[in-house]
Amino acid sequence: MKQITAIINGKPTLAVCGITLSELIGGEKPCGGHGKCGKCKVFAKGTLSALTDAERKHLTADELARGIRLACLTYALGECEIEALTERADTQIVTDGALPQIELNPAFSQYGVAIDIGTTTLAARLYDMKGKPLAETSCLNPQQEWGADVISRIEAALAGKSKDLAKAIRKALDEILAELATKADIDTNSIDGVVITGNTVMLSLLTEESVEPFSHAPFDAKRLFGETLTARELELTSLKPDTAVYLPPCISAFVGADTTCAILATELTEKNEPAMLADIGTNGEMALWSNETLTVCSTAAGPAFEGVGISMGMRGANGAIDRVTVKDGSLHAHVIGDVEPRGICGSGLIDAVACMLDQEILDESGFLEDEPFEIKAPVTLTQKDIRMLQLAKSAISAGLLTLIQNEQLTPTDISALYIAGGFGNYLNMQSAGRIGLLPHEMIDRTKSVGNAALSGAVMLLLDRRMRDDAQLLVKNSCAVDLSANPIFIDAYTEGMLFDE
Repeated sequence: MKQITAIINGKPTLAVCGITLSELIGGEKPCGGHGKCGKCKVFAKGTLSALTDAERKHLTADELARGIRLACLTYALGECEIEALTERADTQIVTDGALPQIELNPAFSQYGVAIDIGTTTLAARLYDMKGKPLAETSCLNPQQEWGADVISRIEAALAGKSKDLAKAIRKALDEILAELATKADIDTNSIDGVVITGNTVMLSLLTEESVEPFSHAPFDAKRLFGETLTARELELTSLKPDTAVYLPPCISAFVGADTTCAILATELTEKNEPAMLADIGTNGEMALWSNETLTVCSTAAGPAFEGVGISMGMRGANGAIDRVTVKDGSLHAHVIGDVEPRGICGSGLIDAVACMLDQEILDESGFLEDEPFEIKAPVTLTQKDIRMLQLAKSAISAGLLTLIQNEQLTPTDISALYIAGGFGNYLNMQSAGRIGLLPHEMIDRTKSVGNAALSGAVMLLLDRRMRDDAQLLVKNSCAVDLSANPIFIDAYTEGMLFDE
């Protein structure tokens, strides 16, 4: 095939004619490369494909005049020059989480590692035989090149990219294991026990298990894990081939091993009163423990909490507005890194909308009369942004209320609500209650527990006996299907509104 020379950030690179700029420069494609989010803007000039209608929709006249293009929709057809508009910022990744006291019975004889494969981020921790943490690390999930959410990655896998997705995550895991070993001044060959948790789709992509069942009803996963593989089987080259790697059990297709681990870490099923757990993200996973019964569900909130689909949305990195308050009748924004704002992340978005409701800039329907509304120059919110948040928050709140009402309870009956995950770590609970993301009756009993999935994986690493507990937990749980549930449908419709 014809080769061309592309100059990327000043560096000449040989490439195949007809390649997209996204493939040339790497980077993330939050919408899976469909041109829907407009987040992959680059400066480009030279012999390129014609401007598309989708690009005209996302780019201003000024951007078009300056040569800005969407990398996922632009093809290099000859000599060209490409420059990233901004450097990739360091993302704030939560690795800490609640970790109960456990009796040591390690699933390794020298050193062990627990890893959480999140849709957005990876987090890992290295331990010795005494249960002492020696090192930890985190990074972004490289599979974001195929989309920010699980649906985009399922589509990519079904389109023939399953091996690429597996290769990307395995490479990242090898790099994480090597980094942990370097930090602790040990050899990776000394790591002889690993636990890797994640949602059902993430574990399926890691193992190259078919994700076809996730693409249509009734969403019955063929493989729910709870099994031990070898490093050789997972093609993890940083470890000895026969190193044992445990993948905890998932509860259902969309309630994964990460939820199983989070339930263990919060000791949810040991509570004497009704208690709940929620991991708020692109796919909201939640659980209710009541009357010796564990019920779970999942709801597709979409990637708004990650900043995807929001006009100036971004994840929690330098330049992101992450907190908004009202002072003297006007909005004041905090920016991560104390730099000029570049966008707004999920926690900032929820704060901003809560403040806008208090200031009557928004009404209960979410109508924004004067748009775009400036939060802190140049960051603004549009009517479409508000609607995206309404869809996301309604899905989460409706899921919680469905589990509660399914057990003939009310929000006031819930003794504790644990919010797991990185997003929950930065969430202002009062703002979450104000916009109706969480039932306001439960706000004073809501607690962030950080990366509970990683904590649960650590428990399974340091006490192998807890793997039986995990299997029993999954066996005795009941998954509630929300797709045609009348309680969910009513709650979702009502949840689109904001309380007065």
